[in-house]
Amino acid sequence: MVLRILIAAVLAIVLLDPQVALAHDAPAKQPTAVGRGGGAATVDALGTRAAIETLRHGGNAVDAAVAAAGVLGVVEPYSCGIGGGGFMVIRTRTGKVTTIDSRELSPAAMRPDSFFDSGAALEFDDARYSGLSAGVPGTVAGWDKALRRYGTRSLGQVLQPGIRAARRGFVVDETFVSQTEDNVPWFDDIPSTAKLYLDPDGTPRDEGTVLRNPDLAATYASIAGHGAKAFYSGPIAAAIAEAARRPPIGPNADHAWRSGLLTEADLAGYTAPERAPTHVRHRGLDVWSMGPPSSGGSTVGEALNILEGYPDLSSDRARALHLFLEASRFSFADRNAYVADPDFFDVPLDSLLSGSYAAERRSLIDETHAAESPVTPGEPNRSTTHLVVADRHGTVVSYTFTIESLGGNGIVVPGRGFLINNELTDFNIDATDHPNSADGQKRPRSSMAPTIVTRQGRPFLALGSPGGASIITTVLQVLLERLDLGATLPEAIARPRASQRNAVTTEAEPAFILSPEGAALDTQFGQDYKLGAELGAVSALEHLRGGRVLAAAEPVRRGGGSAAVVQP
Repeated sequence: MVLRILIAAVLAIVLLDPQVALAHDAPAKQPTAVGRGGGAATVDALGTRAAIETLRHGGNAVDAAVAAAGVLGVVEPYSCGIGGGGFMVIRTRTGKVTTIDSRELSPAAMRPDSFFDSGAALEFDDARYSGLSAGVPGTVAGWDKALRRYGTRSLGQVLQPGIRAARRGFVVDETFVSQTEDNVPWFDDIPSTAKLYLDPDGTPRDEGTVLRNPDLAATYASIAGHGAKAFYSGPIAAAIAEAARRPPIGPNADHAWRSGLLTEADLAGYTAPERAPTHVRHRGLDVWSMGPPSSGGSTVGEALNILEGYPDLSSDRARALHLFLEASRFSFADRNAYVADPDFFDVPLDSLLSGSYAAERRSLIDETHAAESPVTPGEPNRSTTHLVVADRHGTVVSYTFTIESLGGNGIVVPGRGFLINNELTDFNIDATDHPNSADGQKRPRSSMAPTIVTRQGRPFLALGSPGGASIITTVLQVLLERLDLGATLPEAIARPRASQRNAVTTEAEPAFILSPEGAALDTQFGQDYKLGAELGAVSALEHLRGGRVLAAAEPVRRGGGSAAVVQP
């Protein structure tokens, strides 16, 4: 009798306070996991659980990646979602490596001077918080393409965890509150955004409260029931186009929100092409990543080729990090000059990734001192959230997707529950004659670098990160730490980071500057630092001997990530 009363009391508390039920059900985060049957790592425990449960119920890594992505679109709405786009690298169970490009596409009406006003380029925030920055979202088309070609489940099946997460909600944490705070001045201009992400007093949702999104649950359910076409035509597409063309500002808005160019026809015409990956060899391994319009694969690949010419980097860690920074500097000079949408510009990819060109760029690096000014590009012959999943059959997915800036363009599509991207600010919006200038039906250059490393044709590593242009240096540094400097994968992820992007100063985390190597780079190699915040948020997998897999995520950055395996 006493036991029945106790059980009833507990159930009453749970039913009356859904936060208790949700907190009880939410899995705990752990940054590393080792086991068999496949694994996954994402920034959030609910996303990782969706991937693992999909694998446990017979889905493959592609199915699991899309399931996790659907959940992340709910719980990480400022970083990703169906209002944005991304890049997926897939290694199939047969050994084929391919990529799917779901990068956003500019409206047909966009022109090189669309981000100009009275002859001058718009300031970044004026361009971002507007309908003008919204490209055609590619995420749903990318999910659909990946599942149809390489998955075993339907879009409707893998969206179910996302639908449940949107209906039940998630607990707001400190990271979410801090990400909201920076956007409050603009979020409160848009009633649909304020209603979802702000309290009635105009402040961020309180830490520890539950944020539910029934509108997004309904949007997901429509896509689940009718396929990707439900997103790119009909009421959802009409709502996206209307929100971009006429931003739904409230009567008390205190910013000017420019009208966008996006139309329903732009949405209806979107496709997510499958593209060949970039490929380089490093230390006897094959490194595969994303080609243009992303600059991630080409820039990481060029830098690895430069570093390949320096043997025994592990003998002097400070020297190795100096060469890493200088290789990044020269690779970024080429990235900024030569990488853009390949449909608009003849990207000299083969030359950029050739050993001879790497030797040419390597010869310009001073092994004892940092360059004192930005370097010029060479003359080759003619970003967010990340997840990784591997299944027990050898299929591996490395997937980075985003809505660009934290919070996208600030506009939640009324009645639909998701933020629109501001990806078109990834064009060189202050230039009209650059390879990456704005234009109609063009994909802006990206820095996303989802990467898969194979060893003798078998899966070895998969990794990636969010972080804008610092994605490239984050992925490169983790590869350097793991492949050249003897770190384990968790150690490589946890070590302090620096990012040199062809600037006078190197952006670095405080722990990097204060480390013995950081001090040596300053005093011995002349590296000049700019203090930065956290750089990146890596999710990664490593295939171990005996069929085991190590899943690894950030232990601290961005609130810590979540790693799990099917059979611990």
